[in-house]
Amino acid sequence: MKCDESMKRRLLRAEGQIRGILKMMEEEKNCKDVVSQLAAVRSAIDKTMALVVAVNLEQCILEEQASGGNTSKVVQEAVELLVRSR
Repeated sequence: MKCDESMKRRLLRAEGQIRGILKMMEEEKNCKDVVSQLAAVRSAIDKTMALVVAVNLEQCILEEQASGGNTSKVVQEAVELLVRSR
């Protein structure tokens, strides 16, 4: 799997957001604010998952072509992976 620095930065940012949410909970901040931050983390993770699939899909297709396999199957598996992750 290819993993570049932008993917790592996205996850580190999400990790920081989660720490912030935990602090908000400890400080008994407003529920609406906590939920808003949770939604932001979920969105960041979803975007990171999509990026991981997109970046690695190209490599998977090239490998499948080189082995004489079915590239449409690889694309279908990537789509299913994204759908399942929701």
